[in-house]
Amino acid sequence: MEQEILEKVESLRGQMLDAVRELVRIDSVEAKAQPGAPFGPGVKKALLRALEMGEELGFRTVNLNNYIGYVEYGRGEDYVCAIGHVDVVPPGDGWKQPPFAGYAEKGVLYGRGVLDNKGPVLACLYGLYALKELGYEPKHRIRILFGCDEESGFEDLTYYLSKEQPPVYGFTPDCKFPVVYAERGRAVIRIEAKETPSFCDFITQYFIGANHTGDRLGIDFSHPEYGIMEMRNYKLWMNGQSLSFEAALSYPAGHTIDEIMEKIREKAGEHRVTLLQNYDPAVFDKESPMVQALKECYEQVTGEDGTPVTTTGGTYAKAMPGIVPFGPSFAGQKGIGHNPNEWMKEEDLMKNAKIYALGLYRLGLL
Repeated sequence: MEQEILEKVESLRGQMLDAVRELVRIDSVEAKAQPGAPFGPGVKKALLRALEMGEELGFRTVNLNNYIGYVEYGRGEDYVCAIGHVDVVPPGDGWKQPPFAGYAEKGVLYGRGVLDNKGPVLACLYGLYALKELGYEPKHRIRILFGCDEESGFEDLTYYLSKEQPPVYGFTPDCKFPVVYAERGRAVIRIEAKETPSFCDFITQYFIGANHTGDRLGIDFSHPEYGIMEMRNYKLWMNGQSLSFEAALSYPAGHTIDEIMEKIREKAGEHRVTLLQNYDPAVFDKESPMVQALKECYEQVTGEDGTPVTTTGGTYAKAMPGIVPFGPSFAGQKGIGHNPNEWMKEEDLMKNAKIYALGLYRLGLL
């Protein structure tokens, strides 16, 4: 049946690409909450259109109060899923074409959200549609989830998990290929000045004027598979009459956030250090049936080595039990998603849809 799946996905090329361009045309940058729109009207509009697309393809749909929604196929007590998101980061400056025009040229689609993450989540939807049209009968229900707050805090997923059980297997198409079996921990810290001159000296010595590995703080932890600690996204501002500083930490498995915070506080002395957010590292067994199934799907479609990898990024996999990051970017495709002229090749979208169709097919049989 797998060859039939690939052929069916290919037959949906024009329909899927049109759907991606349509969804990209919706400006879904998070805005101030409104009644019935917890992440603003643009995000709500994108969610409603994505669910409507699912209905048009014959799926059952569920909207959880515009926090998040999903399409569903099949029967069973539990479910497997793919979870992407329709919210996007602000477009910023530097675009050659309007960021929400859904512009296409020479086999490449451009627009804010085409890669991160509207194109890939619709590739999942059309992959599932191919399975439905072929009469596939999985052992588990299959859901495609459309998140609405991935870029700003995962409140959508928190709400979802307050209403629904997590999946038994799944993936998020919001990282890179091959299948990612582990994510680093991600934390955000804030340091508030007790006394300005010494605070400025501290921030300069240990952050701005130092390596981004945290070596001067004694937190330059490393791991043979995860790599070394990374500190980034620095922010310095006046907080009333005093200075404040924030930094994001991407840390490898094998060390706890408590251990990291203790070392930072030792160096900070009188200055107050607060942990604003933390997600522990997410790790799956590389030899697990789910990871191996996704590895094989990637290899079958691309012909490339699918050995599972780790990532320094952060995805829904940190907060949704049972899922791993899987695509959408291929080797060498970095620094696209949050930059001007965000792009995705039409051929890569089709590869995504074929990989994800096989992935959902395999996971549905586990």
